[in-house]
Amino acid sequence: MEFLTALWLPILLSALTVFVAGSVMNMVLPHHRKDLSRLPDEDAIRAAVQAQDLPRAMYMFPFPGTKEEWKSDEVQQKFKSGPVGLLLIGHTGTNMNRQLMQQAVYVLCISIVVAYVAFAALGAGEPTYLEVFQVAGTVATLGYGGALFINSIWFSVPWGNTLRHVFDGLVYGLLTAGFFGWLW
Repeated sequence: MEFLTALWLPILLSALTVFVAGSVMNMVLPHHRKDLSRLPDEDAIRAAVQAQDLPRAMYMFPFPGTKEEWKSDEVQQKFKSGPVGLLLIGHTGTNMNRQLMQQAVYVLCISIVVAYVAFAALGAGEPTYLEVFQVAGTVATLGYGGALFINSIWFSVPWGNTLRHVFDGLVYGLLTAGFFGWLW
């Protein structure tokens, strides 16, 4: 736990900076405006989903529950004819406080992991700015963007969405690396 006492300032400042940068990148800058699309008849879809009274979850359709169902002609025809999709049912309401708190905890956890890995890799000595920047930046970039590709590979998230978020992760990684390199 020595890394926490040695690196508490870059942990906190990088987390705060990434939290603010994420807010700006997602709410002010235009590159995420294409991430979501409007349904042609949103009210009809909402009514159909509301009639199902679905709990918060991620649903797949068509949904073959067994290997035998996957192989059945009926399910194969559903996949061929479409639509094929995922349906996410989230929390109701418009209060974003919960998500913002979760985001704050997430970026703080990433900064703590960056501090742990960098401290383990570089020790308590006096590495150069570039050495710290390289290790911290790599870990932070992987933390913020590395796992996003799976969404396009398996969950049909458009590649443009994934690449825009990976770009954000690179920016967050560079910001984190800068703070760690500066305040090591």
